[in-house]
Amino acid sequence: MILDRETAKKTAEFLLQIKAIKLQPNDPFTWASGWKSPIYCDNRLSLSYPQIRTYLRDEMAKAILTEYGTPNVIAGVATGAIAIGALVAEKLNVPFIYIRSKSKEHGRQNLIEGHLDRGQSVVIVEDLISTGMSSLAAHAALKDVEANVMGMAALFTYGFPVAEENFTNAQCDLVTLSDYPSLLERAQELQYIQSNELDLLNQWRSNPSTWGQ
Repeated sequence: MILDRETAKKTAEFLLQIKAIKLQPNDPFTWASGWKSPIYCDNRLSLSYPQIRTYLRDEMAKAILTEYGTPNVIAGVATGAIAIGALVAEKLNVPFIYIRSKSKEHGRQNLIEGHLDRGQSVVIVEDLISTGMSSLAAHAALKDVEANVMGMAALFTYGFPVAEENFTNAQCDLVTLSDYPSLLERAQELQYIQSNELDLLNQWRSNPSTWGQ
C-alpha cells in the first residue's frame, strides 16, 4: 500500500533519474533466481545522492508515523536496508537494529544485531519488496524474540500477487513509498519508456517467473 500518489511518483522519478531503477523491456535482465526481467532495482544507489537520500529518509519517516505511529525501535533488513533504516531511525530519534539473513557463524552467532527488549514495538524497514520472502524472514525473526512488530515500510514494491499473499499469510502490514504502477506512469510521462513497451512491462508483473521464456 502506498499512502500518497504524488510521493510515489516523485520517489519513482528520483530512482529512475539516478538509475537505481533501470527499465529494459527489449533487453531484459536475468535475476539471480533465473527469472527474466525488464526491470532492475538497486535502491542502495540513492545513498550516493544526498538530496535524494534525505528525501527518501524524510518520506519514509513520515509514512511510518502516519501508518504506525512512533515505534520503540526501527529494524533494517540486511544488507540493502541497513543504511536507509539507520537514517530513518535517526530522523525519528529511536534506536536501530538490523536483522541478518542468517546467524553469524562465529562470536555470539547473532541473527539480530543491536539491543532489543522483549515486547518492544518495532517497524521493519526494507529497500525493495519482490516476493517478500527475505523481508518476512526478518519479520519472523523478530516475532521469535517476542518483539511487537507493528509492520514494515519499504522504498519500493513490484506488487507481485505472490508477495501480497505472503504478507497476508504472515499477518504483516506493509506500506511503501512507491510501487510498480506509479513507476510505469512516471516513466512514461518522462519518456523513459515508450507506449509500445508498456504492454511488455505489464505482462511481466502478471507472471514474472515465466515471462520472456
